[in-house]
Amino acid sequence: MEELPPPPSSLEPVLVPVQSLVAERLFRARTVIISGEINQRLAANVTAQLLALASESSDDITVFINSQGGHVESGDTVHDLVRFLSARVRMVGTGWVASAAALIYIAVPREDRYCLPNTRFLLHQPAGGAGGTASDIEIEAREILKMRDRLNRVFAQQTGQPLERIEEDTRRNFWLSAEEARRYGLVGRIIQHQAELDQPPSR
Repeated sequence: MEELPPPPSSLEPVLVPVQSLVAERLFRARTVIISGEINQRLAANVTAQLLALASESSDDITVFINSQGGHVESGDTVHDLVRFLSARVRMVGTGWVASAAALIYIAVPREDRYCLPNTRFLLHQPAGGAGGTASDIEIEAREILKMRDRLNRVFAQQTGQPLERIEEDTRRNFWLSAEEARRYGLVGRIIQHQAELDQPPSR
């Protein structure tokens, strides 16, 4: 009769998936990463992380964001949740911060908006792709116009730019470099090193 192998010793190492280790360390560092398309799944994941961190303590939370944008209502979900939390949230843009990602980025006060030197920003009008009856298309068009007006007002308030300029600039894709975004009022500070996050702004 074949002998069964002995049970594993409690002293033997247990392999933990790398992703779990990374997630645990990010949680301990109170850091959230938003990367890729903004959609319902990402919004659910990010809001869960933010709520968990906020329940842990009121210490600062740092969000790194690198995204081409996506679903506006998913962006709204994260934007509103960031503003809802009592903990201070710092946004750090990297790579590109476009469309709905820019909406998330401006959820915090300007002094808490950072970006790395090569970050690019894109603002533009919301787009629709509705089909169906003429009545449905008409309803969708009205909703897009309402959404466009709402987003323009949010960006005007959060950048300090006149609403008329936001409306004009976002008629087509409006790209900004890190420095252009800083001058525009989108970015608070351009940083190159992690230590700069905790440094007071130079005068």
